[in-house]
Amino acid sequence: METITIKSFQLPKMMWPVEWGKAKGFYFYLEPIESLHNGRVIVRGRGEMIMLGSYSYLGLLGHSKIDEAAKEAIDRFSTGTHGVRLLSGTLNLHNKLEKRIARFKDTESAIVFSSGYITNLSTISVLVKQGDLIICDKLNHSSIVDGCRLSGARFITFRHNDMEHLEQLLLQADPDVNKMVVADAVFSMDGDILNLPEVSRLCRQHGAILMVDEAHSLGMLGRTGHGIEEHFDLPSDTIDVKMGTLSKTIPSVGGYIAGSAKLIELLKHQARAFIFSAALPPAQTAAALTAFDVIEDEPERIKLLQRNTSHFINHLRGLGFDTLNTETAIVPIICGDEEKAWIMAKHCQEKGLFIQGIPYPVVPRGTARLRCIITASHTLDDLNYSLEVIEQAGKLTGVLN
Repeated sequence: METITIKSFQLPKMMWPVEWGKAKGFYFYLEPIESLHNGRVIVRGRGEMIMLGSYSYLGLLGHSKIDEAAKEAIDRFSTGTHGVRLLSGTLNLHNKLEKRIARFKDTESAIVFSSGYITNLSTISVLVKQGDLIICDKLNHSSIVDGCRLSGARFITFRHNDMEHLEQLLLQADPDVNKMVVADAVFSMDGDILNLPEVSRLCRQHGAILMVDEAHSLGMLGRTGHGIEEHFDLPSDTIDVKMGTLSKTIPSVGGYIAGSAKLIELLKHQARAFIFSAALPPAQTAAALTAFDVIEDEPERIKLLQRNTSHFINHLRGLGFDTLNTETAIVPIICGDEEKAWIMAKHCQEKGLFIQGIPYPVVPRGTARLRCIITASHTLDDLNYSLEVIEQAGKLTGVLN
């Protein structure tokens, strides 16, 4: 990799082969989207494309009620707040949103942060300290990993969704130290679902609290989109610390923690990212608030997402693609070799699919992939066309024999 210097300062080596990718025509990142509509986008220099990379799982981006709520919030409060939440930055909209999240997740209270990343970073670093133990799934999101490192607690991982390994680590732990287990509900690169029934049983048996990141499960899992507890038909107190984002199914920005009143009171007065970050802007707060109502008012979107997801995964597997253990709208297509992933992505892009190759270090070496994301906005015609193009790309590269 090329070494880059600024004046006499040597920057860290780039882990991504950016220059090589650009030279080969494989660089399909940071592409500027000019407009979007119903599962399609217009990309500068590429025209209209089928969007297979959007986190808008229920297709709420552009929803008229949500957009109108955001516009009304600007009319009333303008475009920003007066500061941080603890001092002059709290609007009645923030309080309404936190109460709405608590009601949606069936908890006593909730807190909203200005990004999902800092929600995990700040919450974990408040709850565990030096001398405590935190145990994570090996494939947890980087924001969880960074929060664990920042906390100063002893940080260990269990093999991905391996409950025997988790139990072994809990049995080996000092029974007298504080223990917390943290995991994603839906894993963002593999698309599979945490074994919540077994994780929660082990946590209760061994005296550990459980934190689950529902960034990719809110609106996706459960009969009514309420998340992983509903998906497994578990009681609403199964998870002690419920984390989620407001930037995926919810078409806004930010993150939240839902839990007990004591937990939320602690975070509002000790979470540095809450205390020292500007408050969520009015329009984004109003958009998120309304989006929770829309999810409950329009359950047909969840059924449509689930139909589209099953259709896409079943056809890919029928063609012979390796999609790991996904059962959600996040659908990996394993290519193995990074260059094959980029060649497949290039073919798809040239045929009008907005899709990208995912290389190391985002995923482990030897598991480079295309990551497709299915939404309720996709039509069956668009999905079928996408499947045809992906099949062509798989044969072109030898990913499909």
